[in-house]
Amino acid sequence: MSTIEHTTPAGLPVLDDEFVQDPHVRNAQLRAEAPARKVVTVTGMPVWVITRYAEARAVLADARFSKDYRGMRAAMEASMSSDSPRPGFDDAVQAHMLNMDPPDHTRLRKLVVKAFTARRVEALRPRIEEITTELLESMAARAGEGEVDLLDEFAFPLPIRVICELLGIPEDRRDDFREWSNAAVAGRDPEAARVASEQMAAYLVELVERKRREPADDLLTGLIEAGEDTDRLGENELVAMVFLLLIAGHETTVNLIGNGVLALLRNPEQFAAVRADHERVPGLVEETLRYEGPVNLATLRFTSETVAVGEVEIPEGELVLVSLSSANRDEDKYADAQEFDVDRSTAGHLAFGHGIHFCVGAPLARLEAQIALRRLIERFPDLSLAVGDDDVRWRFSTLMRGLETLPVRPG
Repeated sequence: MSTIEHTTPAGLPVLDDEFVQDPHVRNAQLRAEAPARKVVTVTGMPVWVITRYAEARAVLADARFSKDYRGMRAAMEASMSSDSPRPGFDDAVQAHMLNMDPPDHTRLRKLVVKAFTARRVEALRPRIEEITTELLESMAARAGEGEVDLLDEFAFPLPIRVICELLGIPEDRRDDFREWSNAAVAGRDPEAARVASEQMAAYLVELVERKRREPADDLLTGLIEAGEDTDRLGENELVAMVFLLLIAGHETTVNLIGNGVLALLRNPEQFAAVRADHERVPGLVEETLRYEGPVNLATLRFTSETVAVGEVEIPEGELVLVSLSSANRDEDKYADAQEFDVDRSTAGHLAFGHGIHFCVGAPLARLEAQIALRRLIERFPDLSLAVGDDDVRWRFSTLMRGLETLPVRPG
């Protein structure tokens, strides 16, 4: 189990692999201490972590916690020692709306939000159903092998195919995107993240140029042509936006599906309840988002001035992470928060964030997860874990909360 005693010589807790394997024990300790606590990443970067629900929700909507990537770079440089590895991505993928404050954020979000309205997302349902059926039949064909990796066979290919089709990206590059995305979100090797972002940016620049020459009926062409009055996305903004949509568009759903299945397999009475009544699937999705959401710690912010978080004062220019996984298990918000209950009210959970940076792709992630989990349970009602509970490992990432593999027996 994780303990808070994993610290630096300065006494700061470290967001290490033990934390990644079980963040919930340490989160509970941090919540009990204070609403905000300074910690250190494995690369040596000191950051403040916000752990309690009320404070987390407030910080997510507080403009004094800036997301502007230009100021962020300066805050990172100031916070780290001279011998620490420098974090960061290729500049070509930095200029997206998640890395900006208003008015830049407002302008960029207006150009993409129309693609993710409830009506536009619902129109994708038949295609998502079709891909889901195809993947489940392929999985059934392999059932005789005894076990399959649910991530490789189902949870990963479904959302990557959907987002690639939506954007108009050739499916034959999906394995490259998985490799690039894994490196980008890991957070353990800044140089690997930089190389991955450079490779992805180079491909996206080439793809954008191809779409300009050969426009199609897809979101990428729409982003190239989109505008209000004379506004257009600049070249770097366009590449960065597609970078963000690709990573967020599949990482969130891969982990939501995988984490939901694991939670069911670890809670057989809940699995039985959903199996008996498929109308519980939307509740299953929302409880998975609360209980073991696909994002662990939200992306970095920094204080543009000194800010009080509860009784803790965070100075100007400090880096801040909001722990969505901790806030969503705060007993002051949810009774019996450490229990997985598909019938509970999950209203107000922060799995998709809060405020102006609330995840624009949330309706698509919910739709994909609901279809995937319902059809999976219908097709394989006797699904079981093919390894011991202690053999399940989580990918190293303080940003994303997702499994390395999920070996199952389809039954």
